[in-house]
Amino acid sequence: MNETLKVLETRRSCRKFLDKMISEDELNAVLKAGTFAPSGKNLQPSIILAVTNKEIRDKLSEENRKIGGWGEGFDPFYGAPVVLVVLADKAVSPNYIYDGSLVMGNLMNAAESLGLGSIWIHRAKQEFESDFGKKLLSDLGIKGDFEGIGHVALGYKAEGGTRDAAPRKENYIYRIK
Repeated sequence: MNETLKVLETRRSCRKFLDKMISEDELNAVLKAGTFAPSGKNLQPSIILAVTNKEIRDKLSEENRKIGGWGEGFDPFYGAPVVLVVLADKAVSPNYIYDGSLVMGNLMNAAESLGLGSIWIHRAKQEFESDFGKKLLSDLGIKGDFEGIGHVALGYKAEGGTRDAAPRKENYIYRIK
């Protein structure tokens, strides 16, 4: 089977990561893949925050936990040492959500191709509408009308971190000839 198709068919969300930082080369390869996601009219409204700083990563986790309504101590990033946050500038393209979603897909598929685990975690929209998120962007000197699209929690897969694919539903595809 073609390697690309194999990655697309075997990638699964990882919900258990090793407590070990990925290499710079692996991180850079995943990030580069994200920058090559298609975007409407090639406007590229998305940006990626690559969070490897444990203190900031843990603050993001805590904000996400509170928004999600989980109890103290729960980590919505499942222990992943890296969190990639995709945001898209609403003023750049009316397709910003779709464009940012394609970046998310590229990041996760690139991670799988390198043997890394990943999972899409929501609530980035709420995080970056909050004072916490606005301050983080301001502290980084990022200006624009950005909306959080999602987080990719990223790291080495721990034993039992992923499951086999569920069977594909019936009537998924309708062909028009």
